[in-house]
Amino acid sequence: MADQHDHSNDHYVHGEMDIHQHEHSYELFASLTKWGSLHIATVLIFLVILTCTKLGFFTALIAAVVVSALGFMLLKKKPDSSH
Repeated sequence: MADQHDHSNDHYVHGEMDIHQHEHSYELFASLTKWGSLHIATVLIFLVILTCTKLGFFTALIAAVVVSALGFMLLKKKPDSSH
C-alpha cells in the first residue's frame, strides 16, 4: 500500500545520465560565491577603515586594493597539473 506509483515507465539507469549541465551549474555557483565573497570583503574593509577609524579615504582605498589584489591572486583558477 505504501508503494502506489507505477514504475513501469522509469527509464533512468544509474550512471547513465548526462551531468554536464549540473557540472556547469555547480562551477558557476562556486565561482560566483568565491568572487562575490571577495567583493563583499573588499567593500567591508574599505567601509570599516573609512568610517570607523581616522585613517582617511586614501588609507581605506589602499587597504581595499591590497585585499582585492591578494584575494584575486589566491582565488584565481589554477592551471591543471595533469598536463
